[in-house]
Amino acid sequence: VQLQASGGGLVQAGGSRRLSCIGSGRSFNIYTLAWFRQAPGKDREFAAAIRYGTGATYYSDSVKGRFTISRDNAKNTVYLQMNSLQPEDTAVYYCAADRYLNVDNISTEWYYDCWGQGTQVTVSS
Repeated sequence: VQLQASGGGLVQAGGSRRLSCIGSGRSFNIYTLAWFRQAPGKDREFAAAIRYGTGATYYSDSVKGRFTISRDNAKNTVYLQMNSLQPEDTAVYYCAADRYLNVDNISTEWYYDCWGQGTQVTVSS
């Protein structure tokens, strides 16, 4: 599946932003979908994931309680609703997908075969 992320931009601290990632191709419902992010000068890190089938969601400690991942299989789209944004959330956000990825590997980036191009989110203080 090919992925295209959108929705990034400049937001003030405490604000909200929703990212979208649309996938092309068939059988979107069998993909585990995730958002990773990479801040300037840092490695890419896991932010959130939503599993195929059950729709179970997983979050890193740094975004838990502030970010919500969701999916609409009919629209081949995964979303990341980001609330209470802080300057440390500034990063390029990438969506990723992998077929039948199980929960044990869900936060590990190299298990994901498909990646979007990234969308920049900048949070000003």
